[in-house]
Amino acid sequence: MDCCVATLLCLGTALYLLVQVIRFIFADADLTLLWLVAFGKRPESTLRGKVVWITGASSGIGEELAYQLASLGARLIISAPRVGALQKVKNRCLELSSLKEGDILVLPLDLLERDTHAAKTGVAIQHFGNIDILINNGGRSQRSLFQDTNLEVIQALMDINYLGTVSVTKHVLPHMMQRGTGALVAVSSVVGLAGAPLVTGYSASKHAQRGFFNSLRTELADYPGITISTVCPGPVQSAIVQNALTEELGQPVTVAGDQSHKMATSRCVRLMLVGIANQVKEMWIGQQPFLLMSYLWQYTPTWAWSVTGMLGKRRVENFKAGLDADSSYFTKPKTS
Repeated sequence: MDCCVATLLCLGTALYLLVQVIRFIFADADLTLLWLVAFGKRPESTLRGKVVWITGASSGIGEELAYQLASLGARLIISAPRVGALQKVKNRCLELSSLKEGDILVLPLDLLERDTHAAKTGVAIQHFGNIDILINNGGRSQRSLFQDTNLEVIQALMDINYLGTVSVTKHVLPHMMQRGTGALVAVSSVVGLAGAPLVTGYSASKHAQRGFFNSLRTELADYPGITISTVCPGPVQSAIVQNALTEELGQPVTVAGDQSHKMATSRCVRLMLVGIANQVKEMWIGQQPFLLMSYLWQYTPTWAWSVTGMLGKRRVENFKAGLDADSSYFTKPKTS
């Protein structure tokens, strides 16, 4: 009898582990976040009526955030350098929701112009009376080998992605501390967890950003009502590659490549909103093998170094062959 029970327990355990392995193979986010998708708080009820400030809202993840938050009934402050693009996003938000004209504030903002951030924050607070959530999404990526890249490019990436984000946060945080509530969200990257070729400056800026917010979270222990969430997405369908910096400032990417193989921006944003609604401190969002790499870097870094070395070598080969570094990531470049 005892032998039968033990056998059943072993079979049950093996079946459970098999199910979890299969789930992980098809997962597109960390297991905590996927659990909350099924059983956590819904963004529809949690985020409705909130005042959300989104930087980098004119395209990509920021644009999709604006659309989904508008459809949920959140009031928005949308920022980016290009006013015309922001106005188009606002018009689309109004079409997708029951929001009124005054529920969406177009607030042009350049992350490089840090001396304007205090005044911009004041305009946002004056318009709505408060800011419930700041989503630091604005930034630029990179596609270049370090040995070919001017230091001005590395400086620009740090100024935009890291110091620009810190600057906006610096001016919004006192408002949240005074109210005792709020959420600071930083859109980092999977290369904010690990390293990858062709993005040395970008990766450095995202590592710095993640380290900053992890440290800031510990400083706010006396403010339990303020949540800090870091989002680490893998490749997502957006214009981030087309807008990436290269070897020299002002030099555009020559081959952006097909983006259709990447995660849909709408799915990435939905997962982000679930995490924000449930006050998740860090979210890993990405299709395989990028999700697997996040787990390897977190729990088995020695293995991660080995896998990253192999995949990184292939990525550099593709880049040198004039192929898109992302869409051809696992494709051996053709030789004539």
